[in-house]
Amino acid sequence: MQTEKMTISGIPAILWGQPSDRLYIHVHGKMSRKEYAEQFAEIAGEKGYQTLSFDLPDHGERAGQCRCDIWSGMRDLTSIADYAFERFPHISLFACSMGAYFSLNAYADRPFEKCLFQSPVVDMRWLVEHMMIWSGVTPEQLEREREIDTPIDLLRWDYYQYILSHPVTDWPHPASILYAALDDLQPESSIRAFAERFHADVTVSKNSRHPFMEPEDVPIVQGWLQERI
Repeated sequence: MQTEKMTISGIPAILWGQPSDRLYIHVHGKMSRKEYAEQFAEIAGEKGYQTLSFDLPDHGERAGQCRCDIWSGMRDLTSIADYAFERFPHISLFACSMGAYFSLNAYADRPFEKCLFQSPVVDMRWLVEHMMIWSGVTPEQLEREREIDTPIDLLRWDYYQYILSHPVTDWPHPASILYAALDDLQPESSIRAFAERFHADVTVSKNSRHPFMEPEDVPIVQGWLQERI
């Protein structure tokens, strides 16, 4: 597959596929990187799309350089979208897990033609508050200490306050969701509530977990992408 490595506002990125006027912005999830967009880009390329993937903060080539949080994530997503919308007339979005949460916060006003969400975090408040429960951390303790490193992830008071004050209230784009029934990071009720509110369609894989990383998950993800891209 044809690829072009580039840097967009200091962000390492890859443009995949033959030249086209149609593009997918690919936003990866936690512990991933821009190169993992290859499978998506191959399917998108068969359907006439190029794919633009990039490393989120503290991922891929940017590991250890900066924190990956809502503010750095939104900043980078804005830079990537500014680049894409100046150059492509038809743009769609693929976003996974945490990358979907960043997209929901950064991209509500962008004119995407399609949006595909794999294991999206649509209710970050639920996730953070359950991380606190699982780690035995109270809101009062987090407010006092500001940051608490847990075996699950770093808990931050400022991040928690942002989440409380910025619920997702607007998503005007057509959306399709692939959800794992065994997902322990988002309850199906949150996914269904999001889908009902914003008129998204939901595909549930009954035996899959949040990462969709098992061998039997490969045809499930590929089949969903073939239908939705």
